[in-house]
Amino acid sequence: MTDANEANTMAAKPATKRPRKMARKPKTESSAQLTPDASPATRQTKADLVLGRLRCPEGATINQLVAATGWLPHTTRAALTGLKKKGHKVVATNIDKVTCYTIAAE
Repeated sequence: MTDANEANTMAAKPATKRPRKMARKPKTESSAQLTPDASPATRQTKADLVLGRLRCPEGATINQLVAATGWLPHTTRAALTGLKKKGHKVVATNIDKVTCYTIAAE
């Protein structure tokens, strides 16, 4: 190798390694601790959203539930079946050839 080639290869390599990037920033002590009065916010799931829509007096159609959750129609129907298996009384009624689902009063 000549001196010019050695100088080119040395210039291409960094002198020191870059610091590694962390996947997420470590939590600081102030953000990790909650005050006794503060409680973590409860997250509303899509299943809770479906239950809320079904508890309305007029109920909800599949299209309304699909629009609210972003699910596909077959996934929405599967969620209704899951609610039935959990003990909720889901009632389907046909109004003008449109199926409307409600939760029966317990």
